[in-house]
Amino acid sequence: MHARTFRIRPVFAFVSVVLSAWVLTASAPLRAQGSDAGFDAYVQSLWPKAQARGVSRATFDRVTAGLRYNARVVALDRDNLGSPSSSNAPIPAFTPYKIRHVDAARINGGRRVHDRLLPLLSRIEQRTGVPTSIMIAIYGHETAYGQVTGSFDLPEALATLAYEGRRRSLFEPEFLATLEMVQKGVPREVLKGSWAGAFGYPQFLPSVYLQVAEDGDGDGVARIWSSEADAIESIGSYLRRAGWRAGQPWGVAVRVPDGFNRNAVASRLVPTRCPRVFARHSRWRTMAEWRADGIAPLDGRWPDGQVQATLLEPDGPGRTAYLLTGNYRAILDYNCSNFYALSVGLLADEIDR
Repeated sequence: MHARTFRIRPVFAFVSVVLSAWVLTASAPLRAQGSDAGFDAYVQSLWPKAQARGVSRATFDRVTAGLRYNARVVALDRDNLGSPSSSNAPIPAFTPYKIRHVDAARINGGRRVHDRLLPLLSRIEQRTGVPTSIMIAIYGHETAYGQVTGSFDLPEALATLAYEGRRRSLFEPEFLATLEMVQKGVPREVLKGSWAGAFGYPQFLPSVYLQVAEDGDGDGVARIWSSEADAIESIGSYLRRAGWRAGQPWGVAVRVPDGFNRNAVASRLVPTRCPRVFARHSRWRTMAEWRADGIAPLDGRWPDGQVQATLLEPDGPGRTAYLLTGNYRAILDYNCSNFYALSVGLLADEIDR
């Protein structure tokens, strides 16, 4: 019933870890490398795979010229091994995260961007079915409305991570995708981003750019690194492909009554993707069924009774809970983190007020 029509993974599940370290990535020097003959040999060994993807020898040589092993990138990757989102550490409370990420700066900034781009946003919403405020909220969360996009050289960072080997199955294809982007006309000099390869206003990985990036301003190129129109159109395209349903909310904040039987609504599914995320969700029920059990929206407004939703209590019983629709799952496809998806939805609601 809720199968994804489109899914890119594990790309954004991993990037959710990356973006928590923006203070490090934004201020880190572009290069902190050492000489490594093995790295050079590894990069050159990728030529047959690049050629199979339609990359010319001239493009391959141009992109790989001067690449060096970047020790800073490897250090940042290893630091993430101990982060809460990549371990079995206890899940912290959501409220402090919400306070930091749905703050006055993001709300006011989002409203300004929304008002400035409203005619464009309205056209994108008509094409994708994704609300303007949701697209702006993701733009704000990913790069502070284009202010923080990263300064690492993407081919160098991705080649380094692929060579290091711990996640070669993820990073080698992303390195090859950067070559393919350049072959298709993306300027080599714009390939700057996070240490793990996310770039542009929406923080797409190269493979994601190749699959979903859209030209929102009609100039023939999807310039997600400099055009807000292209970036926002591409965000809408991503969510539409991830299964966004026009006319449905992402979710609704609710109050759960005392004595509610949570065991009766526990999900019996064993999640194979993002298990720590989906294990916290109840089974699917209609809004009408939740209402019949005494669940009450905090604002008193119920969505259509036939809309399916799961229950999430991010801070435990007695605190604000959320009924989450399939559109919430589309946001999770962008970044598989309950805290991220909740804060995107809540920021969008604030932008709409």
